[in-house]
Formats: sequence, structure tokens, C-alpha cells
Amino acid sequence: MERRRISSAMPMEGQVGYSRAVVAGPHVYVSGTAPVMPDGGDPPADAYGQAQRCLDIILTALAEAGATAHDVVRTRIYVTDAALIGEAGRAHAEVFGDVRPATTGVVVGLLDPRWLVEIEAEALLSE
Repeated sequence: MERRRISSAMPMEGQVGYSRAVVAGPHVYVSGTAPVMPDGGDPPADAYGQAQRCLDIILTALAEAGATAHDVVRTRIYVTDAALIGEAGRAHAEVFGDVRPATTGVVVGLLDPRWLVEIEAEALLSE
């Protein structure tokens, strides 16, 4: 099966050895996506803003793969505190409210102490 890698040009991709997304057959797998800002600045201070940033990055990767939010079948929302899922979920619903993919919420520690939210997604390309 042919695989196509999609990069977001983040330095960590090369350092850790991963891609923002991988297209394998009809499947698109988008890596856990943190609220990294294009200029390297601080992410939004709130979970809603951070989730919006994560989703913007995810939607860009999906577009490069030939997919849209409507092709997403699964997401995972990682938050650093269970109390943040409401705000992260609000941003998620703005993108996926009509799609309603299978979704899991998990409380975790994230790599950067400024990050409150990380999101990953899986999509199926239309034939």
C-alpha cells in the first residue's frame, strides 16, 4: 500500500521522526496536534482557543490529504484537566457537530506546560 506523508514543517517532526499526517490507502491519520503557533509564540491561554488552533492545523493537514472535516471518523481530545473538556469540546463541536465522529477524551500531561489541549484525527477519503 502506498503511503504519503504530510508535514507541517514543525521542527519536532524531524527530531522525533513523525509526520503531521499519513495517508495510507483511503485512510488519513493525523498525529496528535498541539496548539503550536506559526511564529513560535505562546498559544492561546484557554482550552477553547487552544482547541481551535489544534483543529485549524488538523483541517490544513486534512485538506492537503484531500479530505475535509466531513471525512473524519474518529478523534481523540487530550486535556490536562478534566474541567477543560467542555471548552475543548465546544471548539470540537463547531467543526464536527454535524459529522459526529467517534471521539475519546483523555486527561494527560502534555509535553509543553503551556499546552492544555492536544487533538488527533482519523479520516476516510471518499472514493
